[in-house]
Amino acid sequence: MFGKSDKTQREEASFEHDQATLPTFDPEERAKLERKLLWKVDLRMSILIVIYILNYIDRNNISAARDRGLVTDLGVTNTQYNTLLSILYVGYIIMQIPSNMIVQYTGRPSLWLPACIIVWGVISILTGITHNFVGALLTRFFLGFVEASFFPGALFLLSKWYTKRELGLRTAILYCGSLISNAFGPLIAAGILNGMDGDLGVAGWRWLFYVEGAITVAIGIITIFILPDFPENSRGFSQAERDLAHLRMVEDAGSADDDKDANMTPWQGLVLAMTDYKVWLMALSLTSMVVSLSFNQFFPTLTSTLGYNRTVTLLLCAPPFAFATILAFINARLSDKLGKRYIFILWPLALGLIGFIIAMSTQTLAPRYVSLFLMAGSYAGFVVFLAWISNSFPRPAAKRAVAIAFINAFSQLGNISGAYIFPSRWGPSYRYSYAICISCFGACAVGITVHRFVLMRMNRQIEAYEQSVDSPEARFEADAKARKTPLVHTGFRYVI
Repeated sequence: MFGKSDKTQREEASFEHDQATLPTFDPEERAKLERKLLWKVDLRMSILIVIYILNYIDRNNISAARDRGLVTDLGVTNTQYNTLLSILYVGYIIMQIPSNMIVQYTGRPSLWLPACIIVWGVISILTGITHNFVGALLTRFFLGFVEASFFPGALFLLSKWYTKRELGLRTAILYCGSLISNAFGPLIAAGILNGMDGDLGVAGWRWLFYVEGAITVAIGIITIFILPDFPENSRGFSQAERDLAHLRMVEDAGSADDDKDANMTPWQGLVLAMTDYKVWLMALSLTSMVVSLSFNQFFPTLTSTLGYNRTVTLLLCAPPFAFATILAFINARLSDKLGKRYIFILWPLALGLIGFIIAMSTQTLAPRYVSLFLMAGSYAGFVVFLAWISNSFPRPAAKRAVAIAFINAFSQLGNISGAYIFPSRWGPSYRYSYAICISCFGACAVGITVHRFVLMRMNRQIEAYEQSVDSPEARFEADAKARKTPLVHTGFRYVI
């Protein structure tokens, strides 16, 4: 009469399956194998850094081309140029969730992601042959549509291999690809624009899209042979390495990362994610942060207010983001080591706030350039936020895939609106722009503070459940009933 539901039976079956299939290792043997496994995974995942550099270069090269003939040749007005910036994020938002659902369902990111990389490289090349605003608008939209697959897919792939103590650093290393592209993308652009302008009768800005797009296509082809899939089906790993990868994830979250055994479909993962208020809270918080970080889209414009020529202006973009790259790496490393996320998001926000205040308060050269370093340094908090997403939704994997994609996609609304908060009429001080950035960083700080207290409350609930039951099976069932999802059954705590 009071029999268990199908869902509870599936959860218990998953628990029993996890316990029955856990591999065992001699401690010394495990330590050696784990070092080898991590080295091998790190080496193969490193291709993601190169791809992310190209992802951002192909996305942002329009900023370098803006004043080097693109606007004049295409007859683009200031409003139309802002539309070219924002339209990319429309496609970017649309495709992220479906792409991650495809990755989770097929289990073959090594095929799906490279295919998308090759396509966006071709689209980048096609941008160089456009002759009017409509053509540029279409290529920008489809560029965002295809590029959307990479970043949430990469984050999800990392979460399949790394524990919560390892994920922050790896996420930071991945995102360093974006920061490096901000540092050296303008340098590459300056070389192409100055060195190839007029070659074969082609404008330098067109060469910029041709060269960088062709490089992306080549890297996409190479990626097929390097990028791993998931632990259970990836090529290039021994069975012992796959078993250890499985064991590490079970130990990290208390259950296996395998939705198929629990009959979890991508659509069920979508429903679980969309009905979890924590997903929406993190999405709104990240969106607020991204609005403020939209200064990145106008970085050459902001450095131009220092009064130097076009080439020097592009060169001056590099040092602030080189500083941000180092800071992000150190911040993420400390976050992993101490097992904390909130404080390592909060203090970079404060650093960025100081930068915005300095920039809006003075036109003096030295303080204004220092303010650009502080603004770029706030990306250190953004990187840790990305790791916190995976930590906040550990199981089931189908839900985590959607949560990562949705939060990242929703946050791109910040980039769309951010494309309009640095109009030229507000320059060169951009006081109103920086005031908006300050407000949005403040809203983000409030959001992550609320999220931290929510996770602290859930940790207390987990601890109370563990103390109220005697057996692991009963503990698992109590925990699953409490959160209405097959999550963890022993020892797990959310990272705060």
